[in-house]
Amino acid sequence: MNRSILISGCSGGGKSTLLAELGRRGHRIVEEPGRRIVKQELDGDGAALPWVDMAAFARRAIEMAIADHAAVARQPGWTFFDRGLIDAAAALQHLTGEPNLERLSAAYPYDRRVFLTPPWAEIYVSDPERRHAFDEAVAEYDRLAAIYPTLGYQVIILPKRPVADRADFVLDRLSQEAN
Repeated sequence: MNRSILISGCSGGGKSTLLAELGRRGHRIVEEPGRRIVKQELDGDGAALPWVDMAAFARRAIEMAIADHAAVARQPGWTFFDRGLIDAAAALQHLTGEPNLERLSAAYPYDRRVFLTPPWAEIYVSDPERRHAFDEAVAEYDRLAAIYPTLGYQVIILPKRPVADRADFVLDRLSQEAN
């Protein structure tokens, strides 16, 4: 059984907050590649910032997601990913037509259940690492919600509830379907 669980969906939809809660509960978590890249780029030359060169940013996110995937392979227990390879590859495909999502998805599989945070305007905020507007976040969500099923993933939409309830929802779904 694949124990790598993707939390994806709308930017500003509560993914990072949910991952932090799962981490507090003792689960292994992997921070979003995009946020880590932005922090690195802000400290460096900034050439791969998403608002400077989105394709370079997406390529770096793909590389980082592949490394993250390999780093937790064969680890016991669930590992929760704040976004991952499919999100980065989908962004690059949207921009340039590359890469082959089916090949990447097959080479670096996650659990077939992916949890999506829906657009939630009431909690959406911009910050130094997230400069795009809510409508852009919704468009990204729509692309991801369409792409995941074509790759064989079962999309599970997270309810718009407090973070503890969301974490319970994820863990309950995983335990129900693991039996």
